[in-house]
Amino acid sequence: MPSSPSLLPPIRWPAEAIREAVAPKLPGFTVEVLPEIDSTNSELMRRFKGGPGTPPQREPLLLVAEQQSAGRGRLGRSWQSRRGDTLMFSLGLPLQPVDWAGLSLAVGISVAESLEPPEAGQARHAGTPRIGLKWPNDLWLSTPQGERKLAGILLETASWDGLRYVVIGVGVNIRPVALAGSAETPLAAVAPGGLQELDSGIDAAGALERVVPALVQAVQAFEQFGFAPFQARFAARDVLADREVQLSDGTRGTAHGVARNGALLVHAAGGMLEVTSAEVSVRPVASAPPC
Repeated sequence: MPSSPSLLPPIRWPAEAIREAVAPKLPGFTVEVLPEIDSTNSELMRRFKGGPGTPPQREPLLLVAEQQSAGRGRLGRSWQSRRGDTLMFSLGLPLQPVDWAGLSLAVGISVAESLEPPEAGQARHAGTPRIGLKWPNDLWLSTPQGERKLAGILLETASWDGLRYVVIGVGVNIRPVALAGSAETPLAAVAPGGLQELDSGIDAAGALERVVPALVQAVQAFEQFGFAPFQARFAARDVLADREVQLSDGTRGTAHGVARNGALLVHAAGGMLEVTSAEVSVRPVASAPPC
């Protein structure tokens, strides 16, 4: 039987260390940790908009939740979370890129590289887990048991008086969930993977400290240069590359990486398609459950 949240040991979040690392690059940046909230993304959106008797909050803020009661994923899907087993945070900040296309991919690249640096991938041997990227906003963990979802990203924006504010929500599974499938069903999402399969000593607090400073740097680089400088880094972890995929409208084809604007390239019967819509679901043809 799971322990009551009140009986669990406190999580020692590195809030001050993260603030000190980020504030010089992002003036006004603060960190807040909540024991429970419906959704960190929803809370930052509420704070940005303000309300009766509540002034709007538009400064950069990292909001971490130990537990979410209504976590959200892409296309309105729920995000299941467990205290200590899942890292859940949202980063809100004003942003003015020339082109917003590809931001979710840049975020995914940064998170993946923080959790598994490129040099670790170069030293991998057969059978060692690795973190890959599935367009447009998922991180996947590849293990001898197959490929499973490790993390998800949800971006939301709001505007006020010429100011554009972005909320970047990230959820990372820290501890793995028991599998109900096998290596014969790659990308089937039978159960999520966990970061501890890659690094047995990491916990939610440690993962947060790895991810956030680099994420702020990546978002600021995206604001200045767009997605193009991230393109090759995405290709190094692209789990859909050269796989048969099916779009939500039934179109089938072969994935051929992403363009300089972050669009997914799919070679279909009618030629090469650039898939850009955030409402398009992409999955390997062999996978029955949605991912």
